[in-house]
Amino acid sequence: MSERAVLEVIALDAEDAIAARAGGADRLELVTDMAADGLTPPVPVFTAIRAAVDIPLRVMVRLADGFAAGDVDRLVRVARELRAAGAEEFVLGFLDTAGQADLDAVERVVAELAGCRWTFHRAIDHATDRDAVRKQLADLPGLDTYLTAGSPAGVDAGLPTLLTEASRTSDQQLLVGGGLRLDHVPTLRKAGVTAFHIGGAARPGGWSRPVAAEAVRQWREVLDER
Repeated sequence: MSERAVLEVIALDAEDAIAARAGGADRLELVTDMAADGLTPPVPVFTAIRAAVDIPLRVMVRLADGFAAGDVDRLVRVARELRAAGAEEFVLGFLDTAGQADLDAVERVVAELAGCRWTFHRAIDHATDRDAVRKQLADLPGLDTYLTAGSPAGVDAGLPTLLTEASRTSDQQLLVGGGLRLDHVPTLRKAGVTAFHIGGAARPGGWSRPVAAEAVRQWREVLDER
């Protein structure tokens, strides 16, 4: 447990970003519209956040709720616009109707990222075969992280899967998020998980209220316990 854990916090705007950074976040996931579980933020929001904080930002590339890619041409344009605005890290993940990775959509978007690092998000929790998805994506450039709860129902249900996957050697980091609570952390850290993702847990007032630096700091302190 000597490796310092990564704490990633969802940010909707510069105010969130500043508070998350002050609380000890290592990285931010930038989204808009949490009612749709997080969509691509407008470019001006990205640029405002980039100007406000100096920590890494992973920007969501997703245009609609669910895990279907939808308009892939538009996704490609969005990725191109974000790159042109200076985005260097991304989050994406699309499934086909059979519940496997939509390789055409993923490959077309990743081609626009020019080797930038990216996370395959919780689409993996909704896939029909998690290991098959990993094999499908294994050779794509830039993929360094899977955001997962281990189950569509969240970390409580997915804990056995997460503990199994944490014990495997992988080129990609396991970033645990989705119903994650502080009481899950000791078990996950003991199993070797080194990256954690929070959204609502950073907002004691709910999604209508901003990130609270104190809430993020509480997570930072628990993650840093030895």
